[in-house]
Order: sequence, then structure tokens, then C-alpha cells
Amino acid sequence: MTGHTVGIVGAGAVGQTVAALLVGEPWCNRLMITSRTAESAAGLVADLGDMAHLVHSGTRAAVVTVAELDQADAVVVCPRATFTNTATRNVRMAGLTANAPLITELARTFTGYRRPVVMVTNPVDVLSRLFGTISGAPTYGIGSATDTARYRAALAAHHRVPISAVDGYVIGEHGDGAVICASTTTVHGAPCTVPLDLVRAELADRPRRINAGIGRPRHGPAAAVLSTLRKLLDIEDGTDVLSVNRAGVWLGIRLHIRAGRPTVQPLELDPHETADLLTARTKLEASYRQIIHHEQGATTCP
Repeated sequence: MTGHTVGIVGAGAVGQTVAALLVGEPWCNRLMITSRTAESAAGLVADLGDMAHLVHSGTRAAVVTVAELDQADAVVVCPRATFTNTATRNVRMAGLTANAPLITELARTFTGYRRPVVMVTNPVDVLSRLFGTISGAPTYGIGSATDTARYRAALAAHHRVPISAVDGYVIGEHGDGAVICASTTTVHGAPCTVPLDLVRAELADRPRRINAGIGRPRHGPAAAVLSTLRKLLDIEDGTDVLSVNRAGVWLGIRLHIRAGRPTVQPLELDPHETADLLTARTKLEASYRQIIHHEQGATTCP
């Protein structure tokens, strides 16, 4: 199996967890770590070195500059600006004003990069678009992948079946505008009842429980990143729900990835789901326009 180099921007909770998972992957030979402070990047690299030795991994990590990430086969973007999120609705969107300048500055250094970029920073759909538009790099957001995993877990618990028995997707926005594709969801291959109120409540409450317990989600998003990298780097074929460009707006959609090449696999939606997807699309477009206006104003004003 051919070895790969993966770059990670951000040595916080998700960056640390992604890096630890990659140390256990036989196809990942090298990790390139950069962060806002040299101390955090160096600390993570040292810790990963201890881990690699103890688990007999051949993966080696190094502190690099952002400019050096052009050597990576794929880059994971997961920095977070310092801000206090007090929102009770549209929680993920509340980070847009704080995180957008960070992602804008980073994207400008990736102009000409043409290998996969996996976006984790929230609001992931809008920031995937921002990064992809500025840099030109193929950019994939992982929000709907975690929503889909949570949806399947909630439905499996409701029907008292293994999660593997559930086939269903959440698309659209990673946030309050998530679209639950109940009309095409199956359990053991057969159509099933989807208690939408219960599922929506669980999708909203689960991240809150995680935040209350450990600060913020890390393992679920990191696993979504790993699943995405395995497919985009042609380690395995499969289906994921990722935020990608659909007629100018980045939103979660089902993709089949074969030989590292993604193909959109649209889901059949009923009228209510179609309307929900249009609402999510309109919201994401408005949020992007808002932040572009804000960034342009910050650039042109004295």
C-alpha cells in the first residue's frame, strides 16, 4: 500500500484526535502539523511520537509551516478562533464571524493546491465554500457525515436494531437546517417509521451533551475525517455524506467515491424534504453573502 502524507491545520481537540487516528493507519507515513502557536504544534508532535513508538507505528509527525503543506497529499482544516459561543439556536453558525477571517487567511496560502482539503471548522458548509472559492482546492466538509451517523444511531435505538441495519441520510446544512431523508430510510432493507420529532431532538441535544461533558465533539468528527480521507486518497471505495459545491452552494450531499473520485448520488426526496433542502440552501447562500460582505468591508475600510 502506498504511503501518504496528511497535513493538519489546528492542534486543538479535533486536530489531536485526527492525528492520533492517523498514527494507527498503515497507509499514513507522515503527518505535517501546524497550529496558531509553535508550542501547541510541537507538543502534539512530541505526544504523537510517543504514541507511534508504543504502538509500533511507522507514521512520523513533524511541525511545519502552512506554506510547507503543499507537499501533503491531503489537508485537514480544523482550527478554531478564540470566541465564546452563547447561541442557543444556530449554534454552529454562530462561529461564522469569528472563524471566517481565520479560514480566509489560510485559504489564500493554498492558492494552486489541487489535492483534497477536508474542512472541519464550523459553520462547516459556509467555510468549505469560503476556503474552496478562495483557494480553488477541492474542499469537502464533514458535517453531514456526523449528522448521518447520529441519525442512524437514534433510529437504531428507537427500533431496537443494530446501527448497521439502518440505511438513511441527513443532508443539507450541518446545523438547524439539516434535512432528514426519512422517505428513503430503511431498516433491514425495508421502509420504516421515522419519529421525526424524536430524531430532530436527538440531533440537537447530542452535541450539547457532548459539549457539557467534554468541552466539544472530537471523536465523531475525527472519525468522519478519517472515513473521508480513506476514500479521497483511494484507500477504499464507499459512500459518504459530505458538503460539496452544488450549483454554487456548498451543502451536504451523498457522494459515492471510487478510486478517489467522488460522484454525486442524489437521494429521492419527498415534497417536504425538497422544501427543507431549498430552505437550507437559501440560508447557506445568505450566510455566505453576509460573511463575504463583511470580509470585503474589513479589507476596504481604513
